[in-house]
Amino acid sequence: MEIVGSGFRDAKVALVTGAARGIGLGIAAWLLVEGWKVVLSDIDVERGRLVADSLGEGATFVGMDVAEEKQVVAGVAEALARFGRLDALVCNAAVATAHNGPLESLSLARWRRVLDVNLTGTMLLARHCAPYLRARNGAIVNLCSTRAHQSEPDSEAYAASKGGVLALTHALAVSLGPEIRVNAISPGWVDARDLGERRAAPLDEQDHAQHPVGRVGTVEDIAAAVSWLLSVNAGFITGQEWVVDGGMTRKMIYV
Repeated sequence: MEIVGSGFRDAKVALVTGAARGIGLGIAAWLLVEGWKVVLSDIDVERGRLVADSLGEGATFVGMDVAEEKQVVAGVAEALARFGRLDALVCNAAVATAHNGPLESLSLARWRRVLDVNLTGTMLLARHCAPYLRARNGAIVNLCSTRAHQSEPDSEAYAASKGGVLALTHALAVSLGPEIRVNAISPGWVDARDLGERRAAPLDEQDHAQHPVGRVGTVEDIAAAVSWLLSVNAGFITGQEWVVDGGMTRKMIYV
C-alpha cells in the first residue's frame, strides 16, 4: 500500500507497539503532535484501528502479537509499505499484569507467555526493524519498569521479563551502534487508565502524596521522555535506563 505525495515520505516514522491504549497510545499521540508519522501496533485489532483512525492521516494501524515472529515480520513489512521508511521503534507491548499469584501456582504456560511477549517480543522487533533503522540512523526505546529493580510479592514473571528487557537494552546498544541508539525507560506508577475510568475512580491524595514530586505519573510524562530519547538532542545517549517514577525508587520507606 503506497501513499502518493512527498509529505509522508519526508516525515520521520515511528513504530509503537502496545499502542491501542495507555502509555503506548500516549506515546503515539505525542509523536504525532511533534510531526512524526506513527504506525500503531497492538494485539487488540478492533480498538487499535479505531484509535489510529481518530488520530488522523499521520497514523496507521497494524495488528501484531509481538511474541509471534511471523506477525512481527508481516507488521514491519506493512509499516514500510505504508510510509516507506522507519526511523524509530518503541517497544511498549507487554503483558502488563504485574502479579502472577503465589509462585507455587504460577503455571509454566503463564511464565512463558509473559516472557515471550515482554522480552522475546522486544528482541524480535529489534531484530526485524534493525536493517531499516540502521539506514536512517534511527533509535529504539524499550519500555522497562522500576520492577526490574524492586518487587512486591508474587510478581516473578513480570519482574524477570522487565529485568531481561533492561539487560537486552544495553546489549542491543552495543551490538547495533553506532548507527542505532537503544535506550530504556522504566516508568513507576503511571495512571494509564482511560479518561472515563479515571473520572469514575480517581486516585486519592495519599496515592499522589507518597511520591516525592507530589503526584502519580501520567502517560504524557512517559511520552515526553520517549520523544526526547528519539530526538537528535539525545544523540550521545545509548545503552541507558531512564527511570521516570516521581522519585519513588530513591525514597526510603519504613513502617
